[in-house]
Amino acid sequence: QLQPVESGGGSVQPGGSLRLSCAAPGFAFGYSSIAWFRQAPGKEREGLLCINTSGDTIRYADSVKGRFTVSRDDNQHTVYLQMNMLKPEDSGVYYCAAPMAYAACSANSDHYDYWGQGAQVTVSA
Repeated sequence: QLQPVESGGGSVQPGGSLRLSCAAPGFAFGYSSIAWFRQAPGKEREGLLCINTSGDTIRYADSVKGRFTVSRDDNQHTVYLQMNMLKPEDSGVYYCAAPMAYAACSANSDHYDYWGQGAQVTVSA
């Protein structure tokens, strides 16, 4: 079964950092774009960033500009979301998602076929 697996969530104080990992064994990983989404309580799932097969990052959310970065290690079949200068409004469940192989990035969650189980991030004093 193809399903990405997130790890690295937790609780942090405002201004702190966390790094989430998205492991995707069994994927044709080198041919897969990987996106990160966030769902805050009572809100719709929001696309944040996506990294394509060339390693280019596409940012969809202005709220993470200058604070969140995404990278990939194709040898480890893993994509990372580095989150710095965290704010309380960054709290939520973070998901990584992959479309079918060779598909491009998109901010639309319907574009993605494979979703991780989610990682909780809580930012509070």
